[in-house]
Amino acid sequence: MESVRRKVAVVGGGPAGLRAAEVAALSGAEVVLYDAMRSTGRKFLVAGKSGLNLSNATPFPEFMEVYAGSAQVPLPAFFYEALSAFDNVALREWAGGLGIETYAASSNKVFPVGMKAAPLLRRWVERLRQLGVTIRVRHRLLDFRVDEQVLVFEHDGESCEYPCDAAVLALGGGSWPSTGSDGTWQALMKAKGISVTPLSSANSGWECAWPRVVLEAAEGLPLKNLVVHAGAASQHGELVITRYGLEGGPVYRLGPAIRAQDSPHVLIDFKPTFTEQALARKMESVKRDFLAAAKERWKLSDAAIAVIRGLYGEVDDALSLAACVKRCKVPLTQPRPMDEAISSAGGVRWSELAADFSVKQVPWMHLAGEMLDWEAPTGGYLLQAAFATGTVAGNAAAVLGE
Repeated sequence: MESVRRKVAVVGGGPAGLRAAEVAALSGAEVVLYDAMRSTGRKFLVAGKSGLNLSNATPFPEFMEVYAGSAQVPLPAFFYEALSAFDNVALREWAGGLGIETYAASSNKVFPVGMKAAPLLRRWVERLRQLGVTIRVRHRLLDFRVDEQVLVFEHDGESCEYPCDAAVLALGGGSWPSTGSDGTWQALMKAKGISVTPLSSANSGWECAWPRVVLEAAEGLPLKNLVVHAGAASQHGELVITRYGLEGGPVYRLGPAIRAQDSPHVLIDFKPTFTEQALARKMESVKRDFLAAAKERWKLSDAAIAVIRGLYGEVDDALSLAACVKRCKVPLTQPRPMDEAISSAGGVRWSELAADFSVKQVPWMHLAGEMLDWEAPTGGYLLQAAFATGTVAGNAAAVLGE
């Protein structure tokens, strides 16, 4: 007797949802992909505007450790198992299967040749259509009825329903809401009794109430070759002084450590290759105007001098100035708004999920991507995990109950 194809609904047309739809279709399911926007992959396209960073070529186990280092809460074993099952090598092979060659930059970031997202997305959507996936745009999820296994959508001002055997929700986080990733699903999850860690900005700049003298002298200027500390964590790199605070890789990656502090702040080491004593020795003959002398003798940048002067005033001895340069405390107030953030932290808590990314209270429903309670640093790690969790969720939805 011929078996009946399982009906799988995938909600969300970002990378996690597209991958879940692809995997489910390859497993033989009848797949319908829903997206609230007028077209799929809008956030994927935005992410690729300055070069689509698909993954990172850092070898295991260092690759996996990056996720643990950025986590606010311990990540479950099944998250790492998903990454291992569809790792950074598998993702590059997948792109190659679409005819998209990739390369690893010196930073280990993985990009498609040509750097653009649009060609990859076009070929991906074409593959989905060839696999028989039905794509329905302008469908926003309103509700789901657990016992009936029915999803309820709003489409062009009217309500419509879709009964299914299984579903994958890949509704994204809260960053870039104009692409459809607006985090409104949090209220629906809570209404169903599913616990959610509130979404917050991740990989974002941080606000600081700079003294006027800092902005007058240094707004828009870079702070280069420094080490930034937050609690026990640290990052080497470059920051930019903005009218509202700080931007740059170190504060993006230190976001979890900054948020964990009672009084958010960072300590900046402007001269990480020198000790305080070594810096002080370079100023032995200086009797006044120590900051001016530091520009010449320590090669301290104008931006760094502006920050030191604004936060500490005119320091009147070499050793005290060296201490300020090595441990410049910059008090922070809050991360930038989520609609400016690269990604978001928070999401459905891991305690709500089984190992196949199904919701324990709703076994026919699986979750994937950024709506889960994890946080990835920049560098391709977010897209990698979106693909990996989408792979597991899509496969599980296709075989559930067989």
